[in-house]
Amino acid sequence: MGKPNLIADKTFDFALKIIQIEKRLRTEHREYVMSKQLLRSGTSIGANVNEAIEAQSRADFIHKLSISLKEARETEYWIRLLSASGYLKQADEIKNNITEIIRILTAIIKTTKGTNNDAKAPR
Repeated sequence: MGKPNLIADKTFDFALKIIQIEKRLRTEHREYVMSKQLLRSGTSIGANVNEAIEAQSRADFIHKLSISLKEARETEYWIRLLSASGYLKQADEIKNNITEIIRILTAIIKTTKGTNNDAKAPR
């Protein structure tokens, strides 16, 4: 196993929590549409982080992390919506998790862009 990577580990652990939430939404609430969206975006964050780890260039790294960030923001939306609609109770921990992931991804992207002004995030 490779050396620890903070954001890879956090997004993997987050994906496991999302899987548990999605299972609970399906079984306890018979909610399928929003839970599927949450599952898709919430597990995609870590998948894209792992792709970024093996990026072919700095620009590719930024691009992959930017996709992760977009997926994280979408996940944050679904968490807020599920919470506000009453499907997801006691959502403070998962809300804090996604906020932290967004902060970390944003910082990594900004730092990486700052170390190479030629690397631009895709539009």
